[in-house]
Amino acid sequence: MRKTTDILVSGGGVAGLTAAAAFGAAGFSVICVDPAPPVTAEAEAGADLRSTAFLQPSIPVLEAAGLWARLRPHAAELQIMRIADAGGDPGVARIVKDFDAADISDQPFGWNLPNWLLRREMVAQLAELPNVSFRPGKATSALLTRESEALVTLSDGERIAARLLVAADGRDSPMREALGIAVRRIHYGQKALAFAVTHEKPHGNVSTEVHRSGGPFTMVPLPDRDGRPASAVVWMERGPEAARLAALPVPEFEAEMNLRACGILGRMRLASRRPVWPIISQVAERLSGERSALLAEAAHVVPPIGAQGLNMSLADLRALLDLARAEPDRLGDAAMLEAYHRARHGDIALRVKGIDLLNRASMMGAPALRNLRAGVLDTLYSLTPLRRGMMRAGLGVR
Repeated sequence: MRKTTDILVSGGGVAGLTAAAAFGAAGFSVICVDPAPPVTAEAEAGADLRSTAFLQPSIPVLEAAGLWARLRPHAAELQIMRIADAGGDPGVARIVKDFDAADISDQPFGWNLPNWLLRREMVAQLAELPNVSFRPGKATSALLTRESEALVTLSDGERIAARLLVAADGRDSPMREALGIAVRRIHYGQKALAFAVTHEKPHGNVSTEVHRSGGPFTMVPLPDRDGRPASAVVWMERGPEAARLAALPVPEFEAEMNLRACGILGRMRLASRRPVWPIISQVAERLSGERSALLAEAAHVVPPIGAQGLNMSLADLRALLDLARAEPDRLGDAAMLEAYHRARHGDIALRVKGIDLLNRASMMGAPALRNLRAGVLDTLYSLTPLRRGMMRAGLGVR
């Protein structure tokens, strides 16, 4: 059986679901497929316990997709980005610098939500769009492209002809492989533990990165949990150390977690499982192929620093959506897809390089290098124009 659609989105993660909602809200017919049903409750097996911070420039994309009104009531504001250097005595933050959004804007830097909740609300939104069909449990298994269409075969044998294939199917994207698009990948030997905590002190809408060695320990505000202040934590370490931490009994893990957090939020208690994720950087050599566009982790992967990952993905979506709405009759043609590649690839490459440098700095273990890192942080913060410029660059605005 063969079905036609304007757009086929391969991938039902946060980026793929957002893309399906955005293109559907713009009036295009959309089919979105993913091999696994979305896990939409925190306690369910396989729930994604990471969180996503939507920075200011991403909000118009969510509004256009009809998603922001659903998400905003569940979000915690990120007013201050705090960087703490703990490269001296264990458990002590010797330098703490606050980057306040009020210095450059009347809005917070962004808003943070748990990923499992994002999936819940996004799936609910897709169900209300008559021109969008979400099909969990089905994968894209084969791809044939020609000048007029992308012909995709699903895992159940159904064939779909789309004017545009949006590959949002992850860092090991099968559709990118089918298109023959190569990637440049960097392995850091790091892994990240992602989990939720409750803590004694209110977070005050402050997102904090604590740097010592192995990678940053990041605490991002969440809405209160059972009446207690709560945060999402991403703890990056070299692979063997991350594995050791993940295997510790909870009391021992909490002791090491509190030492690493330097007491910034008071005593913290583990409030979820603690899955482990590999850390890489990766950039696709091209963002487009015939009748196909790469989006999100199919196009780029970065370490979880500065809330850049999904916000880069939504910048991809914004560029692709703008091109589609400007000339809907040319959806998926060669000129549109070349314009998409040019619009995004340079910015992606620059941001991946910048995050790579920040990650390598955060991994420094030698005392002399830690001292150098602390000195650079102190100097950059003291120069007001540079500090504000860094904040604007992190948001992706001028």
